[in-house]
Amino acid sequence: MKDRIGIDRWVAGPTSRWVTLLTWLIAAGLLSAVAPSISKEVVNNAPPLAVDRPSVQALELVKREYPNAEEALALFVWHRQGGLTDTDLRRIQQFTERLSTHPVPYQTSVPPLHQMPLQALKTKLSEDGSTIVTPVFFRKGAQSNEWKEGVDQAKEEATVLFGTDLFAVAIDSPADLNARVTGQVGIQIDATGVFGQADKTLLLGTVLLVLVLLLLIYRSPILAITPLVAVGIAYFVISPILGWMVHSGMITVEKQGTNIMTVLLFGAGTDYCLFLIYRFRQLLMIEPDRGKALRGAITGSSGAIAMSGLTVILSLLTMIVAEYGSFRLLAAPFGISIFIMVLASLTLVPALLAIMGRASFWPFIPRTPGMLAERAKRNGQPTPASNKPSRNYIGSLVVRRPWLIMVLTCLVLGGFAVFSTQVKFTFDKLAMFPKTMASIEGFSVIGEQFSPGELAPVKVIVDTEGENRDVARTLASLPYVTQVSEPQAGKMNPAILAYDVSLSLNPYSTDAMNLIPELRQTVEGVLSQSGDTNAAKHVWISGETAEQYDTKETNIRDMSSILPLIILVIATLLVVYLRSLVAATYLILTVLLSYLSALGLGWVVLHYIMGMDVIQGTIPLYSFVFLIALGEDYNIFVISSIWQKSKRLPLKQAVWEGVGETGSVITSAGLILAGTFAVLITMPVQLMLQMGVITALGILLDTFVVRPLLVPAITLILGKWSFWPGRRNAVSETDSISADKQMTWSSM
Repeated sequence: MKDRIGIDRWVAGPTSRWVTLLTWLIAAGLLSAVAPSISKEVVNNAPPLAVDRPSVQALELVKREYPNAEEALALFVWHRQGGLTDTDLRRIQQFTERLSTHPVPYQTSVPPLHQMPLQALKTKLSEDGSTIVTPVFFRKGAQSNEWKEGVDQAKEEATVLFGTDLFAVAIDSPADLNARVTGQVGIQIDATGVFGQADKTLLLGTVLLVLVLLLLIYRSPILAITPLVAVGIAYFVISPILGWMVHSGMITVEKQGTNIMTVLLFGAGTDYCLFLIYRFRQLLMIEPDRGKALRGAITGSSGAIAMSGLTVILSLLTMIVAEYGSFRLLAAPFGISIFIMVLASLTLVPALLAIMGRASFWPFIPRTPGMLAERAKRNGQPTPASNKPSRNYIGSLVVRRPWLIMVLTCLVLGGFAVFSTQVKFTFDKLAMFPKTMASIEGFSVIGEQFSPGELAPVKVIVDTEGENRDVARTLASLPYVTQVSEPQAGKMNPAILAYDVSLSLNPYSTDAMNLIPELRQTVEGVLSQSGDTNAAKHVWISGETAEQYDTKETNIRDMSSILPLIILVIATLLVVYLRSLVAATYLILTVLLSYLSALGLGWVVLHYIMGMDVIQGTIPLYSFVFLIALGEDYNIFVISSIWQKSKRLPLKQAVWEGVGETGSVITSAGLILAGTFAVLITMPVQLMLQMGVITALGILLDTFVVRPLLVPAITLILGKWSFWPGRRNAVSETDSISADKQMTWSSM
């Protein structure tokens, strides 16, 4: 006990409280001054796939054999509903001539359309003459902000030539000429812009939501600001640390990762603060010395906070084993962020509470019965009644009817979980963005006026070994192929031929993606029939569609490896912390049921209410990591309370008091955490919106169904076996409720 008090005094003593606060402030200031913020170091096009994936190997072959093909494509789509005029076409030729003689930044080449006769150029028009697409190539390795610099300058050139900003004209304008930039470059530029524009909105929305919820729940402006101050100071420590690590090449962070990190920090960080604040408030109502109350709060809540944080950290770190880049790149920054946030919760928050004392809860300041009596006497008022605990209806219901509660909650959760079998997934990158995004509008025009496959052709590469292989004719005969280019010989090995294959459907769609194995088998069959005994090693497929297929396969692989690993990690932590195999088992099972329920309920909301036909294929893993890790937080907190009370009370009474004691704080924490994830719904990116809906619903199910009802009911049903093998004999022989509690129940 002395050691614990020493630690408590170190962060919240009369002098150390100021030292602790100044240490955090100085650290935040110095780090922000000497290291770049994480927002300045994020990347938008980190390699998503491992080097051994077929599409990546094919891309490496393209770089070696076809260096000119290793360019990023921007497609300028020119469209006039009534038909493009000769004047329009001449100005488009002037545009390509201008880019040929005065290349914009990071441009590598542009087809010389200005050298074509006007009649020849008209052959490239759509069937109704309303649309033409002119490609401009940019350096492949450039960042999206560099591509944007070049594209913006090209748009300025077009505005000068046409005398108006065609890129601002509505795409459905009945008579006016309009233009859009799509293709890989245009889509990447717009995607980066969407994430960038949402940064400040997301941060502001999250802060305001947390502030409003805290004010509504605790009705104390000081208390509402305290967690936000703590999270804010922690963020100014976290951001430069991660920025320095990225700048030094130790880790890589994507833009969407920083958006999710902001939500996670404010949600989980506020929860950790509330666990401590709640315990502090409880003790202030029975302990006149605020210092002793705070030290008791630190001692009583630090174990659960540290365990909850460790659960989240280790769960996030399991994503290091992911093969898909966007998953793997989240592990280090998220783990580091939560670790620093837990440190702030155990040091910075106690220091702030020690400085403010009881005033933290103004105007509803908690006081002991003696303090209330003395205050009333001083004001000439009658002595108020002692603080009465609120009625514990949920605890009473669980203790009275544990079997009924377990069956009903399992039926409700199981019913939602059934809908998870109906979820349809997509790996279409374009489907996650709003249809009003400029590059998506341009892509839609191409799909309507030409073959959508022209946006991103599939590149089929074949090693013919110098033999005459009938590959082109076979590819052209496939019902889903609209065009096959002339073969291009490799630079290093002329026997390697590349064909650009345009599909008849959206190259980013699931249907197109699923054609990749058939394409490969078809070409391998041609080679085998021609006598090639090693056909499988002589065919490569590159392009966006092939990458999407490998993304799906990688996602399946990651799900099958990460999900069991997270379950194993959390189960191990629970066994070590609770010393009970039985408790660890049913806590894991309840959270798994909650996850499937959240996925099913999320599908109901997204599909039947919001009208979405599919959800992004990466959502299940993202949601699993967050829901399993964060869901166990609440289970740990409530079961820790029950465990502690069961050492001196019958199990029924321990459950009754544990549910009642943790009910309000976990409800508050759950509402805030769900609210922060719900802020993602405001994002104009479906990936974020869908993640926000499913994760927020899952947290609410954990908060209002699993934690207060299902877990306590199972604990009661199992009785002393809940503690096996750790403390079977810890339960009193008489499993009855004390007389005062019986009276409380009978009055309900």
